[in-house]
Amino acid sequence: MYENLCPGEEMKAVPCIFIALCLLICISATAHAKGTVKIGLITPLTGSLKTLGESVKNGFNIAVGEYGRKGKYNIQVVMADDGNDPAEGVNAAMTLIQRENVAAIVGPLTSRVAIPVSEKASQYKVPMITGSATDPRVTVSGGKRKPYIFRTCYTDPFQGLLAANFALQELKAKTAAVLYDSGSDYSREMGESFRAAFTKGNGAIVAFEAYRKDTVDFSAMIAQAALRNPQVIFLPDYYDKVAVIARQITRKGIKPILLGADGWDSPDLLAWGGNSVVGGYFVNHYSPDRTDEAAESFIRMYKANYGVVPDVFAALAYDATAILLKAIGAARKPQREDIRKALEATKNYRGATGVITFDANRDAIKPGVIMRVERKGFTYIMPVNP
Repeated sequence: MYENLCPGEEMKAVPCIFIALCLLICISATAHAKGTVKIGLITPLTGSLKTLGESVKNGFNIAVGEYGRKGKYNIQVVMADDGNDPAEGVNAAMTLIQRENVAAIVGPLTSRVAIPVSEKASQYKVPMITGSATDPRVTVSGGKRKPYIFRTCYTDPFQGLLAANFALQELKAKTAAVLYDSGSDYSREMGESFRAAFTKGNGAIVAFEAYRKDTVDFSAMIAQAALRNPQVIFLPDYYDKVAVIARQITRKGIKPILLGADGWDSPDLLAWGGNSVVGGYFVNHYSPDRTDEAAESFIRMYKANYGVVPDVFAALAYDATAILLKAIGAARKPQREDIRKALEATKNYRGATGVITFDANRDAIKPGVIMRVERKGFTYIMPVNP
């Protein structure tokens, strides 16, 4: 019965089995010597944002795979679908925190889910790092900082600052107008931030006009702006509204440079805005055309695994996950409080989306990129610093 285990005499079978068992024990010990750390991912894997959620998952997986080849610990992953629904996000967070006992959470994708999830993560003292939730309330609530919550994207007001710096320093603009949605935190906060930074840089805001979400006729406010002939019009809104406003600006006969933020980042901006948006610029988090060793390395890995160039959500998720994994490796112990402290110490991390340091609110301080709207798409122009 032993000849299939070890060739030779039957009396040699027991020593052979013993050696085999010792080898198995050694292999098992080696496999587990690193220890295992469990982390969670919350992102929409179903629903209207499923495609973006898949990008987040892919970027997350690239970072985990990269860490697995050289990292200090084995990483066990638990993924949870929030469907871009706040209630589902909270349920997912509670499952990860209480049942799965994860050491930390990556995500969620959107601010509407990340804000309530951040409250639960704070309550249970679980580090959470989001790559793409830009609302200031994700990391600060009622003027109070959330010490366990981090993000690798910049905030909405920060985009306004970057846009103003670009207008002043690169476009050499002296005058600007701002048209914004007064009912949108995203649009309003960005508009106010642009105004503050532009005036601080000795630029003049010649018009600061508010509209409502359901506004379709912008002619009156465009006429007000046209009276002062601004060199730049800042439109901190999403591509659909920007396309409508841009067409009406063209009809008015004025030719300012249009400037915006990450809400412009859609092929439909050109489809709906046509020549009216061509020549405009917008701030974004990332461009695959940016020449940088960290970005190029990530893009190579992503293309090798998924066959496509990564989008901004994949890149942001990759950076968030990679920073978390680096903090886990640097922590005194791979436990929640020690991981939080290690995350807090992150400085000058070279990621796919730029060099990242956390400020006092645990928001990312990093450069953005400027994209130019061309007839055939968006072209990377340059990085822009705060």
